Order: sequence, then C-alpha cells, then structure tokens
Amino acid sequence: MIDNGGQWTHREWRMLRDIDVDTQIFPNDMPITSLREGLDGLLLSGGAARIGLTGELGACGEYLSLDIPIFGICAGHQFMATHYGGSASPAEHPEFGAVEITTVDHSILFNNTPKVQQAFTSHNDEVDVVPDGFTITAESETCPVQAMECLERHRFGVQFHPEVTHTEHGSRIIGNFVEYCQTQSS
Repeated sequence: MIDNGGQWTHREWRMLRDIDVDTQIFPNDMPITSLREGLDGLLLSGGAARIGLTGELGACGEYLSLDIPIFGICAGHQFMATHYGGSASPAEHPEFGAVEITTVDHSILFNNTPKVQQAFTSHNDEVDVVPDGFTITAESETCPVQAMECLERHRFGVQFHPEVTHTEHGSRIIGNFVEYCQTQSS
C-alpha cells in the first residue's frame, strides 16, 4: 500500500491486516524498483494533495505502470483518473462526512453490497471526467463519480473512504478488492 499522506492510511493497513492480507506501507516517493516482488495488488491511499489543483501525487504514475490490480482511494482515485486521461478538479460541492451513495450497474468492488449505502467522504476535489475505458460504479447526489473501475486495466477507484467505520460496507468493499487480486494472481 502506498501512503499518500492520508489521515487514515493506517486504518486501511489495519483493515487489510484484519482480513489476513500481508500488507506493508510504503511512502509515495519510493522508487518502483524498491517495491517487493510478487505483489498481488496495490492500494493508493488518500492524502491531503489537491489533485484538482496540482495533478501530482509522488511516484503514483510509475506505480500505475505495474500489471497488477490497483485500488485508489480519494486522492489515489483522483490521480488515477488524471493519469489515464480523465480529470479531477475542485468540487462544486465538497463533501465532508456521511453521504448516501448509489451503485451503478455491476461492480467488482460493490459485489454483495446494497444498491444504496452510506459512505464517509472528506474531499475538496473530485473526478469530473472519467478516463476512456473506465465506468462509473457509484454516485452520490453531489458527486457523480463516487467510484469507477476499468477491468481491462485492473483499476478501481473510490472517492469516499471505505476504511472508515462510518462507511457501512467498507470492509466488504476492501474485501472484494482483495478477492479480485487473489483471482488475478492464481
């Protein structure tokens, strides 16, 4: 997992450890060559970076060249969108706290979760253009891209924070990503 300076990075780490995933936290400026071999997946954490203003997030562009499933949360999600040709910008209605999200179509991340659910958000920026090949998999009243995925690239992103207890099905969402990584590595 890549630490982008998010306030809940250790919660993400803990949630993964609780479901018996061998997890390490690396700083976002770690050279890609220093990541351990045999990674089954990678999580790009949230952070204080304003992707909608700077477009930068450490070495995350290099990590996205890896041929493994990658899950971006908040700033990681926004960076993923811009990296693949979409965009993120300051939100018209920044979200802080609980929001109701609605899942759209079928999604790996939202498998075995209800269509409408509560999620915890904390963002000033948001994805406003989804990259080619990605589909929107969840939305809220004020944020049309709460989640997106591209199965061809094995990429997933969420604007909200599944690692926070206020996100109703956060552990299931992260568990779904882990299950997907396991199916891709076998």
